[in-house]
Amino acid sequence: MSFAMPLRAEPLKAFLENPIFLSSVSSWFFAQLIKAVILVLRSRNKNLRDVVETMIWRTGGMPSSHVALVSAMATSTAFVEGPGSNIFQISFWFALIIMRDAMGVRRSSGLQAKALNILGRQVSDHIQGEFHPIKEVNGHAPLEVVIGALLGIFIAAAFAYL
Repeated sequence: MSFAMPLRAEPLKAFLENPIFLSSVSSWFFAQLIKAVILVLRSRNKNLRDVVETMIWRTGGMPSSHVALVSAMATSTAFVEGPGSNIFQISFWFALIIMRDAMGVRRSSGLQAKALNILGRQVSDHIQGEFHPIKEVNGHAPLEVVIGALLGIFIAAAFAYL
């Protein structure tokens, strides 16, 4: 007796072809791509590894890929389900929480981590001790969040109308 469920192509196909999924993933991808292009244009060391890491993993920077994704999700949900639907209401408030977190909590904690690292290096230099810096999480400036939100909204609208 086998307990493994057979993988059905139809539900997976429906998931991958869903306009909410497609606009969300596309918004995230284009935001990350824009970040990588900005990195290449600004950086003197055009290191392929940094570009690939930016495309896949790094957070922070212009535009916010988190915000692009959730704004596309909420906008697409409004187009598909209607702005009065319960699922749109959930996605709308979820998107606002992500936007607030990107600008507020993550940015503040990143600035605090940066200050602690500066202080830790100074103390370490003074007492000739070993110092291990803490990770400085990159939050977003308000403009990065606004551009991410606009990117997500425009991509969702493109999926809805094109």
